[in-house]
Amino acid sequence: MSGAPRAHGADLPRVVLVTGASSGIGRATALRLARPGAVLALAARGREGLEAVAADCRAQGARATTHPLDVADDDAVGACVDDVVRREGRLDAVVHSAAVIAYGDLTEVPADVFERVVRTDVLGTAAVARHALRRFRAQEEGTLVLLGSVLGQVTAPWMSSYVTSKWAVHGLARTLQQENRPWRRVHVRLVSPGGVETPVYRRAATYLGHHGKPPMPVYDPATVADRVVRVLARPAAAQRDTRAGWGNPFLRLGFGLLPGVYDAAVGPLLRLLGLDRRRVDDTPGNVLDPSPDADPTSPDQLARRRTRTSR
Repeated sequence: MSGAPRAHGADLPRVVLVTGASSGIGRATALRLARPGAVLALAARGREGLEAVAADCRAQGARATTHPLDVADDDAVGACVDDVVRREGRLDAVVHSAAVIAYGDLTEVPADVFERVVRTDVLGTAAVARHALRRFRAQEEGTLVLLGSVLGQVTAPWMSSYVTSKWAVHGLARTLQQENRPWRRVHVRLVSPGGVETPVYRRAATYLGHHGKPPMPVYDPATVADRVVRVLARPAAAQRDTRAGWGNPFLRLGFGLLPGVYDAAVGPLLRLLGLDRRRVDDTPGNVLDPSPDADPTSPDQLARRRTRTSR
């Protein structure tokens, strides 16, 4: 799909709900969709981050509303969808990218942290899908894009709650594709990135003594957002699962065909390529509560990082 033509504004859905919109892939997707005439409903737990990305979307000509909510709160998700439909008369698409991560051996990660990751990443996905698909079926059209992960198809040590969640998301997406076959203009699509430079790693819970980091090859969130937008522009023609990352097929191949080699290598490789070398204290990160920090992958934050590095 990387060779597909860039989507034009006229091809894109007009009224779109984006979850996890305050940072990372969700933020990049919202900015990619922002244009004159677009209506964006932006949802995440942190109000400050939402207001910042909403302002950026408005500067590009879009109408943007903010919806501070926890996607694991089914009532809140339902109220958000109802509010968008009440304002606009319809909802054309939903992009669900909200997720949290915890690092650590299963025996070391506190039960409430593990359960919260699963609640956010699995039950949150189900809640968003439930309310989106009810609306799409009622209006007989709409597109739901779920963000999966290469870790929904392979495994990695010290990420048990996240791996469990992403395998569930991939299974849920396939099930929803089957259940919605009677509605020919209702589409459920999955986008599965590999390593992406987003705040989710630095903000993750960790009980390993180190923060995680995206393993190579590392992509900019805008690259994944571009995949999402292309799916939204042509959902009927899009693959069931659009991969974003050239390394994904090699991981899946090793995981399936050489399980012994994969299992022996994945731990050392993750320690070498997927963990920051700096020591940190155990922390629940943003799993239990949203992070107040600005998105370190936003253009202004990247500029500040480059400035500090060049000094």
